[in-house]
Amino acid sequence: MPSPKLAPLELTAEERRVLRGWVRRRKTAQALAVRSRIILACAQGGTVTAVATDLGVSRDTVSKCRRRFLEHRLEGLMDEPRPGRPRTVGDDQVEQVIVKTLESAPPKGDTHWSTRSMAKATGMSQTTVSRIWRAFGLKPHQVETWKLSTDPQFIDKVRDIVGLYLDPPERALVLCVDEKSQMQAIDRTAPILPVLPTTPARMSHDYVRHGTTSLFAALELSSGAVMAEHHRRHRHQEFLKFLKTIDKAVPSDLELHLICDNYATHKTPAVHKWLLRHPRFHLHFTPTSASWLNLVERWFAELTNRKLRRSAHRSVTALEKDVRAWIKEWNADPKPFVWTKTADEILESLAAYCRRINDSGH
Repeated sequence: MPSPKLAPLELTAEERRVLRGWVRRRKTAQALAVRSRIILACAQGGTVTAVATDLGVSRDTVSKCRRRFLEHRLEGLMDEPRPGRPRTVGDDQVEQVIVKTLESAPPKGDTHWSTRSMAKATGMSQTTVSRIWRAFGLKPHQVETWKLSTDPQFIDKVRDIVGLYLDPPERALVLCVDEKSQMQAIDRTAPILPVLPTTPARMSHDYVRHGTTSLFAALELSSGAVMAEHHRRHRHQEFLKFLKTIDKAVPSDLELHLICDNYATHKTPAVHKWLLRHPRFHLHFTPTSASWLNLVERWFAELTNRKLRRSAHRSVTALEKDVRAWIKEWNADPKPFVWTKTADEILESLAAYCRRINDSGH
């Protein structure tokens, strides 16, 4: 029995333009691009079998696509609604949950909504509330902290330090200097259990303290190498000793630009007098409450994550020896931290954040 004669398929100029656009556009869904190619091929007079062979699809796919286009034109190529249970929660109910989450205080003096309290307040199930919150990225149980610097010279200090990062001076060394104080030598009350299949490493929650030490560190901007030394106390005397260590370690023909925070030990009269006698030292202070500008803080995070957080030491001496060995390994293959943000980008980002919050005072 011969196949039924196909209804002619003709395209308008606008339909042809749209179909070709769907084929060429990179972000077009693959299924829509295939359907567009099928219709364009059929419009050129191709048979169902020929089009299916050329495009690598089945004859049923070509026939179905052709039939849907003849019935609904371009709209017929779009994905049809999937079969399944119809929605039981309307848009007005979704809006109610979102508005209540954002604008209403929870009952009974709670600080934030939970899925159970919201479900009770709206008459929905806890699962429905949870799905709505996930869909709109609402997380009432989470809170983030932030702090804005109140330093009156904030802008000038940001431009000064970021300028050193992005365009360091010639014949000079830029060092990011800070102290990691109160490093505790702690020992777990039981041995640390190793990693096993399906089981992470385990350590006891309680521990025994064996004293503290402070690590004075200077991160070299260009190479990522670190100069460091331990001191049991954290005063301006120890800071002066560290400055003298840096002075001996760096060739005398290089200028030294040190990025420090506003800690009081960095600004005592004794330190100021020593700096006057050593004019190659130039101190650049980060703004108040802006230690994130000092790249050595990023290195301290590496030290904490890779060495301190999961270690155990029975004495301060053992802790200091362990840290010195880790720093030696770091300096054998140092990795510099590359600053990418310009001062203008940082200030614009902070300004945009201040515009979004109320009563920032900035």
